[in-house]
Amino acid sequence: MVQTVWVSSPGSWALQESHCHRQGRKRSWRCRFVRTIIRHPCRRHAPKRSRKARMLRKIQICLCFCFVSGILYEISLLSSCVFSYLPMAQHYLTPEQVLNLGKSIIFLETTERLEPPPLVSCSVESAARIYQDRPIILFMRGLTNETALDLNTSYAAFSLLSSMKNVFIFPLQMETIFQETPLLQWYNQVVPEQEKNWVHVSSDASRLALIWKYGGIYMDTDVISIRPIPQESFLAAQKSRFSSNGIFGFPARHKFIWDCMENFVLKYNGNIWGNQGPFLMTRMLKTLCNLTDFQGTEDHSCQNISFLNPQRFYPIPYPAWSRYYQVWDKSPNFNHSYALHLWNFMNRNRKVVVAGSNTLAEKLYKTYCPTTYQDLIQNAKHQDVPGPEDIE
Repeated sequence: MVQTVWVSSPGSWALQESHCHRQGRKRSWRCRFVRTIIRHPCRRHAPKRSRKARMLRKIQICLCFCFVSGILYEISLLSSCVFSYLPMAQHYLTPEQVLNLGKSIIFLETTERLEPPPLVSCSVESAARIYQDRPIILFMRGLTNETALDLNTSYAAFSLLSSMKNVFIFPLQMETIFQETPLLQWYNQVVPEQEKNWVHVSSDASRLALIWKYGGIYMDTDVISIRPIPQESFLAAQKSRFSSNGIFGFPARHKFIWDCMENFVLKYNGNIWGNQGPFLMTRMLKTLCNLTDFQGTEDHSCQNISFLNPQRFYPIPYPAWSRYYQVWDKSPNFNHSYALHLWNFMNRNRKVVVAGSNTLAEKLYKTYCPTTYQDLIQNAKHQDVPGPEDIE
């Protein structure tokens, strides 16, 4: 005769003694996250347990309950469903712990600046609001483990972003990110000071390595999220037959991303802007798919990769990027879009959102990153207050 323990998750953990006697008993306890089956012999005529043995058994059950409760609590700290606990634990979590949760939304800052401008803050905040059950991670090149401790007291934007329960800010350590990828050898040989487009090239490489290792969605820091992206494996069409690398998503260890990293190294030319970015994505997609023109708002699909319509992220194409900073008689509804790319690379005149300007960008701020917008208004008020030197 055997005694059997069977468990379902979620469900009940039931311990059932085989019918050694006609009056066999059944005991049940609730439990989760355990998937195992245990069988062991049961004596046909088991002697009645002594009072001491029963007490010891109860103690063991209590200790087991406490142990399982502790494990569940640790899981809850990292669970994407209970980010309400994370502010207390944010400073103690490593990038790997957060990334291993899966389905992260990843942003990169490969310059040395430590004060995120409003557009970066808006991009991160909008993602945090749209994807409330997923970790939002901003990696910053200028950040170190030492400076990370003083962010909230030194930089207003960090205080704003870190107050969001699912936002994490970590140093960008490229050598660590490139480990166990084809990019490590390239990184060890390249000389950043001699690279014409190092800020962009290093970002192109980092986003590939992070998505390959951990999966999730990468977004540029000038992308404002307006609704969730339903696809898991996707590239964003900037126009027909041409892919962007400003936003894309894949599960971890996806072969397409590995092939992109290999081609990154094989065809590396840092002097050509975009050669390791959108041109890389486009030439690799063409090896798998026969790309055709988009006729309406439909998406294309090939080899289980969705090639999303330009309307999803680029309803305003890059030649017309300045329209985001203009006043519209009637604002577009962007019903076919998941996010909006504001083309900051094209913004060489450094147009910014001005409170009260009634531009399209200001309306987007109000709707999708209201905390950033309120901070923008407060900063404008402080700048308008004259200092002692301005008073005659």
